[in-house]
Amino acid sequence: MFDIIGKRRWFFAFSLLITIPGLIFILLTPLTGGKEGLKFSIDYTGGTTWSIKFANPGVTAEQVRAQLVTLGQPDATVAKTGTGFFDIRLSKLDLRGTEPSPTPIPTVVATPTPVPTATPGPTLAPGQTATPAPSPSATPAPTASPAPTTTSAPTASPAPSGSPAASPGASPSASPIPGAITQVPTEGEIGRIATALQTALGPISGQASLSSIGAVVSTDLINQAIVLILVGSLGILGWITLRFRDVKMGVTALIALLHDVIVVLGIFAILGTLFDVQIDGLFVTAMLTVIGFSVHDTIVVFDRVRENRVRHAGEPFAEIVNHSLLQTFGRSVTTSFTVVLTLTALLLFGGSATEEFVLALLIGIISGTYSSIFNASPLLVVWQEWEDRKRGRLSGTPSPRRASA
Repeated sequence: MFDIIGKRRWFFAFSLLITIPGLIFILLTPLTGGKEGLKFSIDYTGGTTWSIKFANPGVTAEQVRAQLVTLGQPDATVAKTGTGFFDIRLSKLDLRGTEPSPTPIPTVVATPTPVPTATPGPTLAPGQTATPAPSPSATPAPTASPAPTTTSAPTASPAPSGSPAASPGASPSASPIPGAITQVPTEGEIGRIATALQTALGPISGQASLSSIGAVVSTDLINQAIVLILVGSLGILGWITLRFRDVKMGVTALIALLHDVIVVLGIFAILGTLFDVQIDGLFVTAMLTVIGFSVHDTIVVFDRVRENRVRHAGEPFAEIVNHSLLQTFGRSVTTSFTVVLTLTALLLFGGSATEEFVLALLIGIISGTYSSIFNASPLLVVWQEWEDRKRGRLSGTPSPRRASA
């Protein structure tokens, strides 16, 4: 029988080995001002994302970024997807140009119709008959009808250069929905950048998305993410303590959760430093999923420990926990392995839009399975044995009054 509890120091050492480097890189984030460590997307820092495709398939991400640096965007990041689109992240830009002043509608002033005056006819000789002249009223008098007023409807097509009445519809509106803006912007800061890129690298043949997030929105997202994780963790601590009527189980489960969070954050901090992998808005969802999955395995083990304490009363607590781990080991590993297979397929073939989300889930579920078996339960044994030794010393020490008697 494999003694997991007896080798708990080795498992604790392995956990320290994978968490300490991650903690170092996490601490580098505030120390370096975000240049090293965790890299946050515009969901948390604010900024503009732009997904475009050039008509020339030979354009590279390095060329696009070099042009953006010359246009005053030194912190811009560019990534080329498998479909040929460039995912560009910029500092926050004004997506709407200055609204043009409305063109006054021309008014037509009606001129009065000239009234014909009677002119004396020619003098007739005797015997001639006068030919009746056409009545002036027979000629339709010109009436001043107002000229038709033409108003330019807002369209997404850019107005020709030099036109004083540029259509306001040409300025794009921020929309995070891919395909919402299909025309390349021509006004504002983003329009200036688009024009310069097309001049240097050729025409832009397609635009998938264009969105901008301000600093206020990103701050709210950070606060909400912290609150969600704290509330979820405290709720788990309270429920496990109430369910098993043992605060030790709730605290050790929470420590295992903290281990999983540090592992995921640490690996993302390392990847962010080395490969510029960023944390986006879905990262919080991934972390909450990881927390729930890790607690699921821990609860299964703790429930079996509670049952075996009744069935094997009188046995050492370490042996009871080790039996419980071996009984649930196959179930935990099989459940996690099926999820890992699905996430691996999704990571390889799911596209770039969900890569960070799936990667966080994959790392977290592997770490959660490990911590539930090799961290949470051994910590419970260490705590219980410490309490037993403490109670033994207290009960074995005679009181001063009895000794004097």
